Order: sequence, then C-alpha cells, then structure tokens
Amino acid sequence: MKKMLELEAHYGVNLKGILTWAFEFEDQPYFDGFRDLATNGVDKPVLNLFRMAGLMRGNLVKVESSGAVPLDTAVNSGVQKPEVDALAVASDRSLSVMVWNYQDADVPGPAADVQLQLAGLPGKTGRVLLRHYRVDGEHSNSHTAWKAMGSPQKPTPEQQAKLEAAGQLQLLDSPRWANARDGKADVQFSLPLQGISLVTVTW
Repeated sequence: MKKMLELEAHYGVNLKGILTWAFEFEDQPYFDGFRDLATNGVDKPVLNLFRMAGLMRGNLVKVESSGAVPLDTAVNSGVQKPEVDALAVASDRSLSVMVWNYQDADVPGPAADVQLQLAGLPGKTGRVLLRHYRVDGEHSNSHTAWKAMGSPQKPTPEQQAKLEAAGQLQLLDSPRWANARDGKADVQFSLPLQGISLVTVTW
C-alpha cells in the first residue's frame, strides 16, 4: 500500500483507491491457494490486513524508518531483505501506525526489534489509550491454526468454530494507558518476519 502511494507521488498521478483481486469459489478444499479472502467460511490472514486498514482514520502523516527499502530498489529488484517500514494516519483525537516486517521470499528469518517513536500527541503531558493489533504466525491467523489441527479438509464443528475465531483480527495484548510527554510517546515491540502490527493511540 505504501509503495503504491509513493508511486503516486513519484509519477504525479491521482490515485483514487487501492484494490485487491479476490474471488469466491464454492466447495473447494480448505486453504487451497485460490485468491480469496476466506475459505469455507474461515477468514484468511490477509483479510485482517484490510481490517487493520479499515481501522485507520484521518490523513496521512510523515513516517521515517531506518529499515525501509527505497522505492527504486523495490520496483527494480523487489524486497530481497526484510523491510521494516510503516504507514501512519492522524485525526484530531487519534494516531494510527501500521508497521510491517516483510520480504518477498516466504522463508524463516529473525524478528525485528521495533522502536516506534510517536509525535504530535496532545499537550505537554497526558495519558493516551494504546491498542496493538497483530497479524503473524500466532495471531489473527486461521491458516496456522488449521495446520496445527493437522490440516483437516473436513473439520469437526468444534474445529470449524476455532478456525473462524482464529480468523478474526486480534489484539496482541490488552489495551493500555501510556504516558505522553511533550506530545511524544515511545512504543517498543518485537515483530516477527512477515508480521504486521497496527498501533492505535486515542485521547
């Protein structure tokens, strides 16, 4: 998503929307690789990315990341090494930051230690409510849950219920209050490779 917005700015085009090609196939095996957002009533992890995007309210704000892959590199040769970057929006009473640890090859790799420095928060001192949503191998991931069950093609009703629950967007931990000083706050967390976090701050 962010690279598309960077391409918009680079070429001076008017990007009105970002779509995904997704289809519906009836009576197909579970997680059979079709370009769909759900399988047999079970939401796939990719759908939770769009749920995260749907929770972001406001206008785009500047993000700087020491782990970002330059646009030219991504266009010419892809993301060969893990990229840790973010996309952020802000409104009058909220700030939302989506952070990812991504590379093109879906192979094991180390988690990233993310140090998120937020600015533009209200007042010199104050409390803000922080929520942290996560999609990774352990959170908001019905595919991982399905594999842990032995990849059943005919799940029991109990297994189906667990898969449907695992397919929903999940908080990494409970919402919590954080202190902001001089309009700033720091959030630190570990982000697995191919993981995505959405940190929302409201006041």
